[in-house]
Amino acid sequence: MSLDVRESVALAPLTTLGVGGPARYFAEAADEAAVIDAFRFAEARGVPLFVLGGGSNLLVADRGVDALVLRVRVRGIELLRGRGVAGGAETGGGEEAGRALVRAGAGEAWDDLVARSVAEGWAGIECLSGIPGDVGATPIQNVGAYGQEVAETIVEVRAIDRATGAAVVLSGADCGFGYRDSRFKRAWRGRYVITAVTFALRPGGAATVRYPELQRALAVPAGVAAPLLGEVRRTVIALRRGKSMVLDPADENRRSAGSFFMNPTLAPDAAAAVLTRIEAAGVLAPGEAIPRYPADGGRVKLSAAWLIERAGFTKGTRHGAAGISTRHTLALVNRGGATAEELLGLARRVRRGVLDRFGVALSAEPDLVGFAPGEIADLVSAAHL
Repeated sequence: MSLDVRESVALAPLTTLGVGGPARYFAEAADEAAVIDAFRFAEARGVPLFVLGGGSNLLVADRGVDALVLRVRVRGIELLRGRGVAGGAETGGGEEAGRALVRAGAGEAWDDLVARSVAEGWAGIECLSGIPGDVGATPIQNVGAYGQEVAETIVEVRAIDRATGAAVVLSGADCGFGYRDSRFKRAWRGRYVITAVTFALRPGGAATVRYPELQRALAVPAGVAAPLLGEVRRTVIALRRGKSMVLDPADENRRSAGSFFMNPTLAPDAAAAVLTRIEAAGVLAPGEAIPRYPADGGRVKLSAAWLIERAGFTKGTRHGAAGISTRHTLALVNRGGATAEELLGLARRVRRGVLDRFGVALSAEPDLVGFAPGEIADLVSAAHL
């Protein structure tokens, strides 16, 4: 067996929150053979297998995880020239014509891939700069920020099917991408372990500048050519740094999982009722508009950060050793020595405050691991009303 399995390995140092108990078993897989060995190990001992990425979108229970926790370390970034992708498309024709097909191992650091793409002049993921974590996690969450999502560029996902132990290639079109969502979180949950992802990027393409905050930061007048990819990357990282959303050892808000709540997306009738309730609550400044954006299927996306602030929660709010970031209301942070229970307690305070004030149920964005389903049902229930 090519797998080196250890017992009672601390998980807190492997997460950006720095919280949680140990893994009963822990291993790293540098190739697909080791992933298959992990399946066999877990099955032989009757324990679940949990895949750990970069640990940036994760809250581990204080008691730890009674499972084999597997860190997928498959590496490599490869430019594919004229090779087929899932669904039969080729770089020489069809939708991927003129695109750079870039395959990255699941264990590659996501921001390293973005930096490489920007340096090479491959457009398509520049607005996703500065996001911590590994490439293999991006299709699961459909990672997105500043007007881009990986769903726009993923053409295939290579994975090992736990049921058969065989390698499979899944087309991006089959992944069922939605807002911070995919089939990997729903119908395919627990079925596949991702080992590589292929992106169709645009050599020499223009940067994507459609998010209002990014447009303002770049100060790009209408009708002027789009800024260079490098300028967009630098600006996005600066915006994220201003919200403590990049990993910086000197930042007091550094121990976080990024945004803890997803922006709620509501059906039109539900959104209208919520907007009326907000207007009646007396929380709007004179002339202030309620932030809202169009979402898929005619739905309406609201700003979770805005709702949290208008429900009375301020930056820097504390709950034991847990707190709300001093820079960004969506981020819950470990102030030093926080427990998972303290973070969940703060999350519930925030969620209840928004629900009571505006009738909107927020859902947690990070994976909550090691908890019994009944312990977290209120936080992982769908925000779609």
